[in-house]
Amino acid sequence: MEQREKSVGADVSVMPELTSDTPERHRARSAVAVDTVSTRTTENTAARARERDVKAPKGKQSSVTKNRLRETRIEKMMSKAELARRANLSVLTIDRVEKGLGCRMDTKRKILEALGMSLADRVRVFGEEE
Repeated sequence: MEQREKSVGADVSVMPELTSDTPERHRARSAVAVDTVSTRTTENTAARARERDVKAPKGKQSSVTKNRLRETRIEKMMSKAELARRANLSVLTIDRVEKGLGCRMDTKRKILEALGMSLADRVRVFGEEE
């Protein structure tokens, strides 16, 4: 103990209870580690979200086009689930189409028929084709 005091400094004494690995010290160290990990995880998640907003999607890029499907569905007082059931599609497909992601012509036809619209109304709901 005396030799350790000399190496630290003459006016500074090392308390034995802090140098030993007590359960209290272990819990304090663990709490600091958990807090550090959760902070890093939160920062990483926020950074990833910012990167997703800035970067274009990797791989297959789907074109995003503005359409009026959501407005038309709401005008007809129909939920996504009801439209999906009537069109024999999934709710996820309806959601993707409403967000403007591309879909097959057959999917557009099914949606128009489920809305009770004719195929001539395609441009009014889905916009001009490319």
